[in-house]
Amino acid sequence: MHMLRGRSAVITGGLTGQGLAIAHALAREGAAVAVGSYVGAGRAGDAAAYAEDATVTTVRDALAAHGGAVHAGHLDVRDTGAIRDFLAAARAACGPADILVNAAGTTAEQPVSGHSDELWEKILDTNLNGAFRMTRELLPGMIERGWGRIINIGSTAATTGWKDNPAYCASKSGLLGLTRCVALEGASHGVTCTMISPTWVETELMHRNLTQVVEREGKGRSLDDALAEVAAQNPQQRIIQPGEIAALAAFLCSDGARGITMENIQITGGALW
Repeated sequence: MHMLRGRSAVITGGLTGQGLAIAHALAREGAAVAVGSYVGAGRAGDAAAYAEDATVTTVRDALAAHGGAVHAGHLDVRDTGAIRDFLAAARAACGPADILVNAAGTTAEQPVSGHSDELWEKILDTNLNGAFRMTRELLPGMIERGWGRIINIGSTAATTGWKDNPAYCASKSGLLGLTRCVALEGASHGVTCTMISPTWVETELMHRNLTQVVEREGKGRSLDDALAEVAAQNPQQRIIQPGEIAALAAFLCSDGARGITMENIQITGGALW
């Protein structure tokens, strides 16, 4: 159908997990896609070397197989200079951005008592401030051209507290507030802004986090045991998959979704968290 033919999308956190799934979904619909990520950050100072990073080249080739223009590169959403460098390269390869998906994110478990400033600031700066910086760069162009879609990847943590996750919950709550403000700013200019808030999604990040929990508890559980427990807690008895988030994101980018804005859409299988 290629409902996004002629559109250009920027996806942060686009080399892995939900961001990568969304990039493929948009590319399948005909969009040019520029994916940026902190993955491979050790090569960030050398653009040529970073472009040849195995993860980067694999993702770039897979996305290009859909037939559209592709850019893949280093992107640290905590650094305005890095953002502007990435966006300049993305525009050269894919054209002005019509779509922004803020999927870059991080988390770490730590209780409020004794929570370090460094960890708090890292999580907030990535999950919330990063989305703000990206939106600040791209929203004016969308308004000027009279069309735009901004999708923030949130979490049930935006509306539900969770023990030992204060920074993550605070960042996603803040992202919901930002979503609503951006939606109002863009409403009369053909620009929508929505948030997709899933429960647990089976990604590399989820596996890494659960592995850390299992190791910390020291109860002899395996990662498979932990995954089974997460699935058992969901009313649908399963773990949400990245493709489910991607399918919704693709629809929200379409002309058929032009009336959907300022919404926080949850994909949970009935789970509260």
